[in-house]
Amino acid sequence: MPLRSDDGIGVDVDFAPDGSEIFDIWRLRWYGLSLPGPLDVTDQDLRTAVRSLQPLLTEVRPGWFTVAS
Repeated sequence: MPLRSDDGIGVDVDFAPDGSEIFDIWRLRWYGLSLPGPLDVTDQDLRTAVRSLQPLLTEVRPGWFTVAS
């Protein structure tokens, strides 16, 4: 099940024990590769990008993120 933005762009998610939607770097990487103009970036670049979005995103465990509530 994807986590979708208002414009319909989605990233595949997993679920934490509390039922919240979480995603990891691997899911973001596959999303980037699935785009019409594939984006192939390193895992480190993805981690840096996601961590730069805090506090919009929260790292719930190492390498796993959720949208902050």
